[in-house]
Amino acid sequence: MNVLVCLAAILFISMTLIGGKKGARSFMALFFNFGVLLLTIFIMTNPYVNPIILTLIACIVISYINLFYINEVNIKTITAFISSVITIVILFIFIVVVTEKTMIQGFGEEEIEELGIFSLYIGVDFVKIGASVIIMSTIGAIIDTAMAISSPMREMFHHNPSISKKDLFTFGLSIGKDILGTNANTLFFAFFGGYLALLIWFKDLSYSVGEIVNSKIFSAEMIIIFCAGTGVALIIPITALITAYFLVKTRENNEKVI
Repeated sequence: MNVLVCLAAILFISMTLIGGKKGARSFMALFFNFGVLLLTIFIMTNPYVNPIILTLIACIVISYINLFYINEVNIKTITAFISSVITIVILFIFIVVVTEKTMIQGFGEEEIEELGIFSLYIGVDFVKIGASVIIMSTIGAIIDTAMAISSPMREMFHHNPSISKKDLFTFGLSIGKDILGTNANTLFFAFFGGYLALLIWFKDLSYSVGEIVNSKIFSAEMIIIFCAGTGVALIIPITALITAYFLVKTRENNEKVI
C-alpha cells in the first residue's frame, strides 16, 4: 500500500510540475474514470440492465471527463467530444456484430480450472458483455486521437483564419495519417505487454502456433486490437470533418455579425 501511495504521489507531482493545473486535473480524472468504470461494473451485474446501453453511457461520461474536465469547454473539446460519441456509436454496431459472429464471449479453456468453483449462470448476456469489454478497451485511444487532431486544427485556423474548409480538413487528415500507425502499434504492444505471461504459459503447454491463434483468449484480444484500430481509423476523418465545419462556421457567423 505504501508503494502505491508513493507512486501516486510521484505521478501527481510530475503531472503537476509539467502540466500545471491541467496536469493536476488529469491526475484527478484518473480517479473519476475509475469511479465510472467501477459503478458501471456494479450496475452491469443487474440482469435487467442492458450492458451495451450502459457501456455507451459510461463511454460518453468518460469522454466528458477526459475532454471537458481536463481541457475545459472550448471549440477543440466540443468537436472532439462530438466526434468521439459518433465514432463510439458506429463502432458499437460493428463490435456487436463481430462479437456475435466470432463467438468470443465467455471464458477460454485456460480459465476453466480457475473458475471451476464458481457458477457461470449469472443471468448476464456474455455476448453483450464481450462487446462492452471491447468498446471499453478502445475508448481511450479514440478520445486521444480526437483531441490530437482537433487541437492542431484549431491552431492552424488561429494562425491562418482565411483557410478554406477543404484545406483545413486535408490538414486534419494529414495529422491523422501521422498518428494512425503509432496508435495502432501502441494497442498492439499493450496487448503483448499485458499478456506476456499468457504467451509464456502457452509455450509451457506446448501449444502450436495454430492452437495459439485459435485460442479464445488470444483471438479475443486480437479482435480487441483490430476493433480499436478500426475506431482510431474512423475517428480521424470524422474529427477532421466536424472540426473543419465548426471552425469555418464560426468564422462565417462572426463575419455576418460584423
